[in-house]
Amino acid sequence: MTQPDLDPADALAELGRTRLDETSLDDMLRRIADLASRSVPGAREVSVTLVRGRAGWTAAFTGVLARHLDEWQYEQHRGPCLDASASGDTISVPDMVAEQRWPTWAAVARTAGAGSSLSIGLPIQESVVGALNVYGDSPNAFGPSAIAVAEGFAAYAAVALANAHLYNSAATLAEQMREAMRSRAVIEQAKGIIMGDRRCSPEEAFALLSKISQDTNRKVHDVAEALVARAVRSTRV
Repeated sequence: MTQPDLDPADALAELGRTRLDETSLDDMLRRIADLASRSVPGAREVSVTLVRGRAGWTAAFTGVLARHLDEWQYEQHRGPCLDASASGDTISVPDMVAEQRWPTWAAVARTAGAGSSLSIGLPIQESVVGALNVYGDSPNAFGPSAIAVAEGFAAYAAVALANAHLYNSAATLAEQMREAMRSRAVIEQAKGIIMGDRRCSPEEAFALLSKISQDTNRKVHDVAEALVARAVRSTRV
């Protein structure tokens, strides 16, 4: 059986030290897969499945075997990682030779070199669920103690992923708001220039910007930015 090179408590501590302001969601997913592969007894390869609606994908993996066995499930719309994602439960496949729930997938897994697997549900947020998938070389690679370690790590990882997802969403929204404010400021500047040149109202100035945008197939922001830049250049001459 594959022996871990990282104590489970140390894996949790390392995950807990991750700073959300310095780590992207993709990096967090890769870190979870790596730490699980190093701390769960019997783990050969690990992957993290994410599911939105009916679409599943492998968001992180430590080897091609894990990705290959995950992707077969997404293509066929069946398998332990998808069932674990949907239910939030732990699904163990102790022996690929004896597996009767997904016999075709189990045959693919045996050919690829996996003798057993664990899939543990990861409730992340309302629209996205997932699973931590652990693949072993031999049958019965995951005894009760290994399953307990994997479940404990998965519970901690689910919280870390949910926090990372919320932080990432908030950071994206904040940047979108900042960009919207910058765009609005430029448009207001351009309107002011037009109002000064044409002695027109703010509504008329914006209507002119919109017409130029439509005629030139450019965004109003881009038209406004070009107008402001031209005005700046003319004042420097």
